[in-house]
Amino acid sequence: MANTEERMQILRMIEEGKISAADGVDLLRALDNTDRAAAGEPLKGSSKPRWFRVRVTDIKSGRKKVDVNIPMGLVNVGIKMGAKFAPEIDGTQYEAIMDAVESGQQGKIMDVFDEEDGEHVEIFVE
Repeated sequence: MANTEERMQILRMIEEGKISAADGVDLLRALDNTDRAAAGEPLKGSSKPRWFRVRVTDIKSGRKKVDVNIPMGLVNVGIKMGAKFAPEIDGTQYEAIMDAVESGQQGKIMDVFDEEDGEHVEIFVE
């Protein structure tokens, strides 16, 4: 079962207006589905990636603006939601991210410096 902290994080994102209530419901449902799927299969060590991590850092100050860990079971929902906040990411970049996730690649899968917005965006699969 999903831990309370993950559920509370989703509820805080709704409360802060970072995501809509409908997106929150989708995330909570996906979290429940992930829990059910995980209960049916034994853990096999750390061979499969478990987390999708997005980190956005201010280039000038070095301060983290965003540091989000999403369970791999929620990646599809998370990426679709993230696309709303980053419309400048084109289909090629989206496909590259999804290909890396689906192939089981681990580590840093994207590293972008956005000089216009002064941000450094990194995406990891861990």
